[in-house]
Amino acid sequence: MDLKIAKVLISDKVDASCKAILDKHGMSVDYKPGLSPEELKNIISEYDALIVRSATKVTADVIECGKKLKLVGRAGTGVDNIDQPAASKNGVLVMNTPGGNTFSAAEHTCAMISALARNIGQAHASMQEGKWERSKFMGCELLGKTLAIVGLGKIGREVALRMQSYGMKTIGYDPLVSAEEAATFNVDYMVLEKLWPLADFITVHVPLIPPTKGMINAKVFAICKTGVKVINVARGGIIDEKDLLEALNDGRCGGAGLDVFVTEPPKDVSFDLVKHPKVLATPHLGASTTEAQLRVAQEIAEQIVDATNGKPMVGLVNAPALAELANPEYKPWIEAAEKLGKLFASFNKDIEKVSIITHGNCLSSATRLLSASFSCGIAKIMDPSANIINSVSILKDKSIQVTSSHVKCDVAQISVKINDSISLAATVSIGKPVLLSVFGVGLTSPVALSENIIVGYSTQLSSRALIKLLHDVDITSVSTGLNGSTSVLVASVEGHADEALQQPLKYIEL
Repeated sequence: MDLKIAKVLISDKVDASCKAILDKHGMSVDYKPGLSPEELKNIISEYDALIVRSATKVTADVIECGKKLKLVGRAGTGVDNIDQPAASKNGVLVMNTPGGNTFSAAEHTCAMISALARNIGQAHASMQEGKWERSKFMGCELLGKTLAIVGLGKIGREVALRMQSYGMKTIGYDPLVSAEEAATFNVDYMVLEKLWPLADFITVHVPLIPPTKGMINAKVFAICKTGVKVINVARGGIIDEKDLLEALNDGRCGGAGLDVFVTEPPKDVSFDLVKHPKVLATPHLGASTTEAQLRVAQEIAEQIVDATNGKPMVGLVNAPALAELANPEYKPWIEAAEKLGKLFASFNKDIEKVSIITHGNCLSSATRLLSASFSCGIAKIMDPSANIINSVSILKDKSIQVTSSHVKCDVAQISVKINDSISLAATVSIGKPVLLSVFGVGLTSPVALSENIIVGYSTQLSSRALIKLLHDVDITSVSTGLNGSTSVLVASVEGHADEALQQPLKYIEL
């Protein structure tokens, strides 16, 4: 993927090191924090990349106005302020810095847990009012208590390691982490239904997406221990605020440490929580350390520079398969997959479902990437503006489903299956993609996919007869195949050959 970025807009307060790194690598950078939505929409068409934190809302309107926009970079982890479907539809990459905030967010979480256990915030406020209420703020030790961690990514793991030093028992859940992996950092893995009743403290470290929105709610509080304490230093809305307020009032929840809210600054129910005597609230400070802000500023700049230099892309959110795009070993396979997609779409106009299968141990980590490339090939037949990012959206709009799988074996190739039958197959030979079979018929010799091709299919004509139809065409290589009464022909050609062809030959531009 060609990612040329000449001009960058930084629209939030990001450490100056970000601009310095981009400037050093020849990019023109404008630093304009505090733009209104209208101001942003008015100028975004000038830029190839946009860097934000959480203040800028990168809506569909902003993305639509960004006619040159190729990338939106989030100097931080959460990307819920960026309309990812709109970005994907318009071929815009969304990138974050997945590790930049890890230690700061983990430490803030641990501070919240400790402060809740000992009522530190409430006791401090009481003393500022001139009171001395020792008995009112009786706390509990963390030693021997059970901490449930929902989300066992980088932050969740760091929280586990730190709170284990307090003598806490750590249990957790993450759909992307196995029980065996969780055990390596001393977390007992269990499904949520078993986790909730065991927890003395619950902390969440997941993104705000439909499955996690309101995941801690009245039903969860009903099966938790009475007096369970909850902490949210991730995203507002993961804990249902209305249900939390009710649980605090009736004693089902013994306290909450909240750094994030549904509305920021808090209002309505969010503000009712801030004022609650059992709540310790901070104004979204999880990543607010000088170290974290320096780290994410440098990381997002370095990731953008690497992406423009053809190095592996780190932190891709809406196109994670592209992380392997820069691997030189996959370059001819990417070309092969895209051309198989074009070839397939040229002969299958009413596609509903198609599968791409990678074969060979050397392609075990490239299945998602090659599936994306194959989808891009299909989409380009339907829409010339398609690219590897927006192709999924294009196919989804047309109700086309592409599935992928991998077969472990020694021989590397890509095959395309429709209606449970192999339709096409290709491999790479001497660094170039070649076609092995078409319409499920194997070719007597591979044909290069580096040029435009002519394909013939007939149940009436022989292979020899198909070759004779090429008499006025300048071909560079040709191969045929036979399966029962079905004859096929594939020829590589130079230049345009459409007008010179007779049925059943078809010219396809690859």
